[in-house]
Amino acid sequence: MILHLDMDAFFASVEQQDHPELRGKPVIISGRSMRAVVSTASYEARVFGVRSAMPLFQAVKLCPQATVIQGRMGRYKDVSQSIFNILQDFSPQVEPVSIDEAYLDIRGCERIMGSPLFMAQTIKDTIRQKEGLTCSIGISPLKFLSKIASDMNKPDGITIIGVDEVQGVIHDLPIRKVPGVGETTFKYLEQLGVRTLGDIKRVSAETLKNRIGVFGLRLKDLSQGIDSTCVIPLAERKSISTEQTLDKDTGNREQLKRMLLMQADDVARQLRQKKVKARTVSLKITFSNFKQHTRRHTVQTPIQSAREIYKEALALFEKEHLPLFLRLIGLGTSGLIPEDQPVQALLFADSDKNGTEKWEKAERAMDSILGKYGKNTVKRAVSKDFNVDPGD
Repeated sequence: MILHLDMDAFFASVEQQDHPELRGKPVIISGRSMRAVVSTASYEARVFGVRSAMPLFQAVKLCPQATVIQGRMGRYKDVSQSIFNILQDFSPQVEPVSIDEAYLDIRGCERIMGSPLFMAQTIKDTIRQKEGLTCSIGISPLKFLSKIASDMNKPDGITIIGVDEVQGVIHDLPIRKVPGVGETTFKYLEQLGVRTLGDIKRVSAETLKNRIGVFGLRLKDLSQGIDSTCVIPLAERKSISTEQTLDKDTGNREQLKRMLLMQADDVARQLRQKKVKARTVSLKITFSNFKQHTRRHTVQTPIQSAREIYKEALALFEKEHLPLFLRLIGLGTSGLIPEDQPVQALLFADSDKNGTEKWEKAERAMDSILGKYGKNTVKRAVSKDFNVDPGD
């Protein structure tokens, strides 16, 4: 059995727990400007139609009495880490999906931890006792069904789909609820007469692949109760990234480069904390018309320093034509490997290897200072002229 845990209105619930005067009242977590979008809304605000990813100005119109709070990501990360530590006590196979969501493979844990239902209730009780927060949990034999189940009885619920119930749930499950089925895919499936996941069984694999690609073959498997995806523990995390919605749409390349440099520092610090290096660097941008574009590049030698990550991101950014202003920019890394894992030496050695190693040491020293004295106690000095290497 696989357990999926989803914290209830996580950011807003943390604020309500930290500020008792907000309990039972509508709370919206968002950015600093009216151009920002809603990160999380408390259930009291959702009654008025407020939803995540909704523009803040629209949310305020729907619920003018709501308290709007600028998110405290550092606080949320601390609480999230506490929750993940709790989950590790129940199973060694814990896969964080996001800051407030995780899978647990609980096969073989019953003898020590009790039945899946008892385990789920104990997890909920422990989180409530230690952090004062509620969560919803779904349990099933299939990973994708566990995620769906966790949403069936929100907030503060537990839903179990037993082995003998799987086919019945699949038969009646609205296809729109299946993870990965977006608006475009849904329209294609509608044209095929597909309304539920069970309907997929009568559509040939060839037709599905021709219409929606390889995802169609996955849907075919899911309709038959086959889910080959497994729980991937934290140690095998595949990517680390960060992104930022701009206070104001901009096409100012120098400003965007500075943001990329700050993001490179953030991502590199996370890589060092996780003791991993990255093989691939990716750039994500969202234009003012909400269209997204992603570029990525795989390096020959895995990297961990902000200096090298920024160089790769900058090279990707320089290739971008900006026909419209940007509203979001993000930087990510993937293809992560342990930092001490041996890698094949290049035929031609990196002529700047010594410089890179020096800057990695400097960045680790910054990590130590930040860890001891707090955020923003030391910052990188950046030249206004971005022809200058940020490491110089």
